[in-house]
Amino acid sequence: MRRLLAVSALVTFAASSAWAHAFLDHAIPSVGNSVPTSPATISITFTQELEPAFSTVEVRDQAGNRVDAGDAQVDASDATILHATLKPLPPGIYKVAWRVVSVDTHPTEGTFTFRVGN
Repeated sequence: MRRLLAVSALVTFAASSAWAHAFLDHAIPSVGNSVPTSPATISITFTQELEPAFSTVEVRDQAGNRVDAGDAQVDASDATILHATLKPLPPGIYKVAWRVVSVDTHPTEGTFTFRVGN
């Protein structure tokens, strides 16, 4: 019985810890997707609200040049969304790198790509 309680407590703790971070839920443009023309912005939605002062996103072209405007900001009406303006993008593959801190102070980061054109 003690062993069952210990395992149950461990599973509960692990499950609650897993929810203590803001993970990428979805993005526009979508992760790994192709869009026909250059998007004006990138929007990334996370699983938790973000701390605006410590959340950022950068978009770079294949040569490593930064193609976002450096104006990443958390959405004023939905703190789970991070936006950034994009410069006009020619056809190619673009890498998005994000680093966010959820309101409960846990940092997460990641990358993904999207393509402009066929």
